[in-house]
Amino acid sequence: MNVSIMQPYLFPWIGYFQLIYQSDIFVLYDDACFIKQGYINRNSILSSGEALRFTLPVPGASSFKRIGELSFDKADKLLKTLAQNYRKAPYFQEVMPLIESVLRQDTRDITACCHMAIERILAYTGVQRKIIRASELHYDRAENAENKVIGMCKALNATTYVNSTGGRHLYNVDAFAAQGISLRFLAAQNYVYPQGEHEFVPYLSIIDVLMHCTPATIVEAMQQYHYAD
Repeated sequence: MNVSIMQPYLFPWIGYFQLIYQSDIFVLYDDACFIKQGYINRNSILSSGEALRFTLPVPGASSFKRIGELSFDKADKLLKTLAQNYRKAPYFQEVMPLIESVLRQDTRDITACCHMAIERILAYTGVQRKIIRASELHYDRAENAENKVIGMCKALNATTYVNSTGGRHLYNVDAFAAQGISLRFLAAQNYVYPQGEHEFVPYLSIIDVLMHCTPATIVEAMQQYHYAD
């Protein structure tokens, strides 16, 4: 059984969904500390043929606080920006209500918002995966980073842990093998799709993929990965 673990990101890029796609269980690591200038509350959309960074404010954000302790601010400004830039996109009418349902919900908790966004995107594309939160698991939170991941994997009876290639320096194959867990690394791939008449702009939020692609094409994009171990 494949398990992957990542901090909850708000409408992340397609590579995040590639990691989800190959997982039997995907864990939102809400026990991790908030990362300022990271992708928990930031990403980019398309605006006039160029990448435009958006940020959803997190009041009281601190790298000393767990993600699970924090909440997003209201999203009216972000929703207005999305409407302005995507109102002519092919799938705006289908996708904008999905985004609004996430960003206008009463619960502003970061993990709840990101969890809902992932599950609604998966439902929209017809992909079924189990998404859970680290805070729901029994593992030793006093351990180092690697042993925390191993602890979560053991709590889920994982046979394989899959991390993005960016984590190669964090984890040791032998440490996982000693616990009966295979360690693999996924190399996420960009997916080129029609964005209009301008040159393709890569590494944007999943929002851009949703606005320009059919659900079937989005699933195809989720499948464009390979293992790098």
